[in-house]
Amino acid sequence: MSKTILEMRNITKTFPGVKALSDVNLDVREGEIHAICGENGAGKSTLMKVLSGVYPHGSYEGQIVYKGEEQHFRSIRDSEHKGIVIIHQELALVPLLSIAENIFLGNEQAKNGVIDWDETRDGARKLLSMVGLTEDPDTLVTNIGLGKQQLVEIAKALSKQVQLLILDEPTASLSEKDSQALLDLLLEFKKQGITSIIISHKLNEISRIADRVTVIRDGRTIETMDTNDITEDRIITSMVGRSLEDRYPGREPKIGDVVLEVKNWSVYHPQHRDRQVIKNIDISLRKGEVVGIAGLMGSGRTEFAMSLFGKSYGQKISGDVFKNGQRIDTSSVDKAIANGIAYATEDRKHYGLNLIDHIKHNITIANLTGIARWGVIDDLAELDVANDYRKKTNIRSSSVYQVVGNLSGGNQQKVVLSKWLYANPEVLILDEPTRGIDVGAKYEIYTIINQLAAQGKAILVISSEMPELLGITDRLYVMNEGRIVGEMPTSEASQEKIMRSIVRAEGKAS
Repeated sequence: MSKTILEMRNITKTFPGVKALSDVNLDVREGEIHAICGENGAGKSTLMKVLSGVYPHGSYEGQIVYKGEEQHFRSIRDSEHKGIVIIHQELALVPLLSIAENIFLGNEQAKNGVIDWDETRDGARKLLSMVGLTEDPDTLVTNIGLGKQQLVEIAKALSKQVQLLILDEPTASLSEKDSQALLDLLLEFKKQGITSIIISHKLNEISRIADRVTVIRDGRTIETMDTNDITEDRIITSMVGRSLEDRYPGREPKIGDVVLEVKNWSVYHPQHRDRQVIKNIDISLRKGEVVGIAGLMGSGRTEFAMSLFGKSYGQKISGDVFKNGQRIDTSSVDKAIANGIAYATEDRKHYGLNLIDHIKHNITIANLTGIARWGVIDDLAELDVANDYRKKTNIRSSSVYQVVGNLSGGNQQKVVLSKWLYANPEVLILDEPTRGIDVGAKYEIYTIINQLAAQGKAILVISSEMPELLGITDRLYVMNEGRIVGEMPTSEASQEKIMRSIVRAEGKAS
C-alpha cells in the first residue's frame, strides 16, 4: 500500500452565519487519483481552498499534515512552494497574454531581473509537449479553445514542480473529446508518480479514473471508498443521503395545442458574413410539452436558441416565429420576453446572473413591472416575490440578501430559473440547465421542469447529456451542423438512434 502523502484532520471552517466545514477528515495516498464528491454547497471547494492556502492558516480549525509535517499555509505561494498546486473551476489565465507568458506568470524565467524570452519559450514548449499541446508558445490564450486552456493551466502547474495536483471540476465546461483527453493525462501523471485530487460531479469519469473517493455532505465527511467499492449508486446515496433509484422524476404529460412554431429559421455567423450557422430550421412546441434538442458540440443548438431569443446571436437572421398561430416579433430581448418567451442561458455566470448582487434583485430583474407601482419599485413587494420563489425552488441560502456569487452552482441555477418563472413565460428555453451541478440538485431542477409542464408551459431543453434528454423529455429533435436531422418521440428514442441520425446526416453532407 502506498504511503499517505496528505492528511487533513478535523478541518472546520466557518463563515458569518454558516459552518461550511465541520470536522472534515481526508487522507490521500502518494501517487493516487483521489476524487472528492458531494452536492453543490457540500464544502468540497472550501476544503481545497483551505488546503491550498486560499483560506490561510488561522482562518480555520484543524490540522494539515503533508509529507509527515504539519503545514501552516498562509497563501497559495506557500502551498505551491511545497508542490501543491490547485486549478480552480474558473481558469486563472490572462486572455491577452501568450501561452508562454501565462505558464510562467509569477514564476518568470529571468536573469538579473530581466526576462529571458528564449528560455521562457523553450520551457513553455517542453511543458506543452508534456500535456499534448503543439501550439506556438507565443499564441495568445484568447485564441485557443477551452479544452486547450485547461491544458495550459496544467502545464503552468507542472512548471511549479507539482507533486499534488488539485483540479476543481476540470471537465465541467469541456466537450466529451477534451474531457477524455484530460482524464487520460491524469492517468499518465499517475504513472509518473504525481498525486491528484479531483472534484467532479461526473460520476462516470470518477468511476473511470479514481483510486478512491471521499464523499462530503453538508460540510462533513461521510465515507471514503476504494476502487472495488466505487459504484455510481453508492456515490449518489452517500452524496444526497438517500437512494435515487430513478434519477428522473416521473410525470404524466398533458400535452395541448401548438403554442410556438419556428419556420425556415436561418442565421449567419456574427463575424463571418458568408458562414451560415443555422440552416432553415423548423420546430414546434406544444403546451405542457418538454421538447429536447440533442446534438454534438458545435451542432448549433445554443446559436439557434440565442438567435431566436431577441436575436442575441448572429446576423442576417431570417424566418418566422408564430405563437398560438399568430406571427410574433422576437427581434429584441424585450420583444421576446413581451411575447412570452424566456431563455435560461448555458453560461449563468456571465449572462444569466449578476454575481455581485443579491438573490432578491436577480429574481425580479426580468419582470420589474410586476413589483412596481406608478413606475417605482415596491421594495416590500419585491421582498415577498423573492422569498416566495426562494421557497418554491428551494434555494439554499441564508436569506434573499445573500450575494449570488457566493451560492453553489445548483443554487445559482435555481435563481436563474426563479428569474424566468417570475417573468411568467409561455415558452421557456433551457440551455444546459443542469451543467456543473450535482445529482441531487439536478433532481430538484427536473422536478421544477415537470411542474412547469403541468402548468401548461412549453419547454425546450438543450442538453449535452443524452441520458438526461431521454429521461425528462416527451419529444426530441436532433441537430447537426446547423440543421435538424431527426425528430422522434422520446418513447421511441435511444442514444444509438440519436447518433445514427447524426452519422447519416454527416454521410449525406459529405
